[in-house]
Amino acid sequence: MRTSVYFVLFNQWNLHKPKHIHPFKNRIGPGERQQLNGHRAVTVWLTGLSGSGKSTLAQALDVHLYALGYRSYVLDGDNLRSGLSADLGFSSADRQENIRRVSEVAKMMNDSGLITIIALISPIRKDRLQARETIGGERFLEVFTDCPLEVCEKRDVKGLYRKARNGEITEFTGIDAPYEAPHQPELHLRTDQHSPEESVMLILEMLLPKLQL
Repeated sequence: MRTSVYFVLFNQWNLHKPKHIHPFKNRIGPGERQQLNGHRAVTVWLTGLSGSGKSTLAQALDVHLYALGYRSYVLDGDNLRSGLSADLGFSSADRQENIRRVSEVAKMMNDSGLITIIALISPIRKDRLQARETIGGERFLEVFTDCPLEVCEKRDVKGLYRKARNGEITEFTGIDAPYEAPHQPELHLRTDQHSPEESVMLILEMLLPKLQL
């Protein structure tokens, strides 16, 4: 099922690929850069509702990897919306474009040898499938930060759910916009049942073996 979806998405992308663009191949490839760093380059894609712990876990994971001598970098949803995607709103088309941009950046960062940690709600399943296809299935690790909506609302450190309930924010995921949970994530975390430290340890348990050359 997953393979057939990738094939369709890849063909759609090729259909709209400009014919006059001819990307060149870098003389130093991803393999050489990974050898230089001493570890594989992958993307850890944290997806889940606002308040499910994505940003907290991404930052904690980055700190742990740094302490262990791995080269990583976090791409956080709010930071991306403040720069790379500052021109985008929250319509379905804009969300899709945001994920497309982030996927292309993550691919380049992986090609450069960096472990990329992405904290992004990324609510629509087909958009995440496209991200996996862009980055490469062998180096895409989807982590579902699963947390009940009522728990996320209680956390609500940014006050976003309150504003969405009051109609001050529209198209807010979990309130008036859908969230499609992953079917087969590489890791399914119940962040309402584990502390941030426990959750990071579970990510590392899954991740570290995949970083070995």
